[in-house]
Amino acid sequence: KLSVSPEMDIMEYCRKEWRGNTPVAKRMRKGYEAVAQKFASIRRIRGDNYCAFRATLFQALSQATQLPRWLQSEDFTMLPENLLSKYDWIKQWQLKQKPGKKMGEISDEIKEYLILLRKKWKNISEIKDPLEKQEACDKLFKNEEEEYSLYEALKFLMLNTAIELYNADKSGRRVPVFSWLLFARDTSSNPCQLMHNHLNHIGHSGGLEQVEMFLLAYALQYTIQVYRLYKYSTDEFITLYPNDPEEDWPVVTLITEDDRHYNIPVRMCQETML
Repeated sequence: KLSVSPEMDIMEYCRKEWRGNTPVAKRMRKGYEAVAQKFASIRRIRGDNYCAFRATLFQALSQATQLPRWLQSEDFTMLPENLLSKYDWIKQWQLKQKPGKKMGEISDEIKEYLILLRKKWKNISEIKDPLEKQEACDKLFKNEEEEYSLYEALKFLMLNTAIELYNADKSGRRVPVFSWLLFARDTSSNPCQLMHNHLNHIGHSGGLEQVEMFLLAYALQYTIQVYRLYKYSTDEFITLYPNDPEEDWPVVTLITEDDRHYNIPVRMCQETML
């Protein structure tokens, strides 16, 4: 199964998916028309519970021209070891079981995933030719073993970010509003609960909830811009995670019809000069 399908004309895709005359179909068509003002094509993302990760990471790597600062830091790969030395409960992190692979120490496993993330990001960002870069991304997202290892790395980075935000709030420092919302849920009033009740389930029994999209954006230091088609003609049609992004964060764009499954728009239209 393809993780990221080949590109298809956006309006052609829309006509295929939304034929009827129901209010919902009409709204979706209007939404796709608005996206088509900016992007020519769409690529479908495989619909399992990793699709938000898959869409975000694919877009980030497709346009990467350098290694993000946080991936360059010396102690990046020491993260699992450092966190485990402070928080014993992280031992209950749910590792993705790989068939035929004996599980080592949890910190070694996660370190491996983080090293892979850095290596792939570095390699792809160094490719100058846009066509070659696209081919390298396509190839990576056809390799299931590597692809899912990268999602494990992202999940762990989200946990690390959540711990940082939680501690910052507890010590009276300013934190973004979503961080309060994240820890205001009965199921995630602290990072340990967040891990048990949410992060451990992503990819298995659930995808990312809205508030976790903010956490992903913070972990990657990327702005995730989402066309939420069912919100067409409201001020939530284009939603930014976070909604007050840092100036220097790169932007990736996704499309969703329902906040559960994400696809990606590609090929920005040449802006017509008036």
